[in-house]
Amino acid sequence: MVAKVVTVAFEGVEARRVDVEVQLTGGQVCFVLVGLGDKAVGESRERVRAAFAGLGLALPARRLVVNLAPADLPKEGSHYDLPIALAVMAAMGVIPVDSLNGWAIIGELGLDGQIAPVVGALPAAVAANGMGLGLICPESSGPEAAWAGDVPILAPRSLIALINHFKGVQVLSPPVPGPMLDGPGIPDLRDVKGQEGGKRALEIAAAGGHNLCFVGPPGSGKSMLAQRLPGLLPPLSPVELLETSMVHSVAGLIAKGGLTRARPFRAPHHSASMAALTGGGIKAKPGEVSLAHNGVLFLDELPEFSVQALDSLRQPLETGEVMVARANAHIRYPARVQLIAAMNPCRCGHGGVGKGACGRAPKCQKDYQGRVSGPLMDRIDLQIEMPPVTPADMALPPPAEGSAEAAARVRRARQIQQERAQAFFAKDEASAAMAERPDLCLNAEAQGRMLEQIAALDEPGRQLLTRAAEAGGVTARGWTRTLRLARTIADLDGSEPVRRLHIAEALIYRRSPGDPVQALAQPAHSSTRLTNG
Repeated sequence: MVAKVVTVAFEGVEARRVDVEVQLTGGQVCFVLVGLGDKAVGESRERVRAAFAGLGLALPARRLVVNLAPADLPKEGSHYDLPIALAVMAAMGVIPVDSLNGWAIIGELGLDGQIAPVVGALPAAVAANGMGLGLICPESSGPEAAWAGDVPILAPRSLIALINHFKGVQVLSPPVPGPMLDGPGIPDLRDVKGQEGGKRALEIAAAGGHNLCFVGPPGSGKSMLAQRLPGLLPPLSPVELLETSMVHSVAGLIAKGGLTRARPFRAPHHSASMAALTGGGIKAKPGEVSLAHNGVLFLDELPEFSVQALDSLRQPLETGEVMVARANAHIRYPARVQLIAAMNPCRCGHGGVGKGACGRAPKCQKDYQGRVSGPLMDRIDLQIEMPPVTPADMALPPPAEGSAEAAARVRRARQIQQERAQAFFAKDEASAAMAERPDLCLNAEAQGRMLEQIAALDEPGRQLLTRAAEAGGVTARGWTRTLRLARTIADLDGSEPVRRLHIAEALIYRRSPGDPVQALAQPAHSSTRLTNG
């Protein structure tokens, strides 16, 4: 007799169907488990045996074969314990075989028969729904799985409770979704004194979803501004919330089934490896760039990261996803993030001007900033120098505007972008589904015909951008990103066309002062505009 139950194997945030087949045959008494499982899967034999002993059951004195199909799909983790145990019970006749039909099962068994929580309950529930099945999961994972929507879910505390449910002795109540959390408190932009240019750049970055780099001496407010960016961003949409939560579920970051609409803010230390940033390790877990999906990835002390780790971010920043390639697996994780970076002008921190100026400038600056590759910097839309905060700035009263006022302007600008993108996508049936994704409607994602249409330049603006490109300061990618940036600046101004002054401001943010592009853009740019927004 062969008993069969359904479980899942995780490939990134996707859960693939796995059939657990159990057969009792004659021959040598043994417990054989096949199907390309890792060490945790192989140890399921002992956990299942001990859990049965805790219930007063003994494995039959026959040859017991457990097959995890498809056999060529790698299986990792301890969530195979419960489906193996239930399939064995069905083969032994302890529970009816047909009682397991219509369910996908995950869960780790304790030696006393208790069912321990496992990671990935949310993607498992989504996958079960896609297969037309319900989900059996641990009690503590039930509130997380319940967020998947209209999916039948059983969340028993122990193996005996589940057996009693199948026998009709007791009835398990379906779990309810966990709480919707407020997220961590976000500091207010009103706390930052001075640095009006930095605040302006932060608002532009928030409005269009652009990458941003602050360059300035220690204490100039780079980290303070970066930490306040989530306060300017709108909450996660339902689609974004599901995507982000599935990544966090696989990483084991969801506690008690609680989700939050606050956008992720990840700030890894500069000692982080390439695998820590982009994902990898023995089990190819998601990295920081995926844990920050639909949120902010903040890299402080940018040149202190290893060159290999930084350059591994180039492809995710361009495509919005990361492929973790290993000899036995290729795992894809979403990685659509907004990169915010901060760096000192040189190793001593102060650069070549002001008090404490570096005595080896400009060579020290060139060597230090050269640790960040040009292709990576080309993917950063805004690059702004932060001057030191003066005592006069510190003596000023708190600014009149804070995060609430800036967030309102960001919200209006994003609404303009979404309405414009929806009008464009409505003309193309193949792209119509993209209109329902607010993250794909931002200017930072615009490309091709859409970008040409929404960022059509007047003649003075086109001439300025052409001269900048001819001067050697704008690459082909830089041309596209300058158009996107100028479109966002125009949206914040409430301007339908993209004008020359918008291109001029975008060019100033694209490169560091002193570059040829700056000489072209500066005469047409109003310093009052940068200072007062």
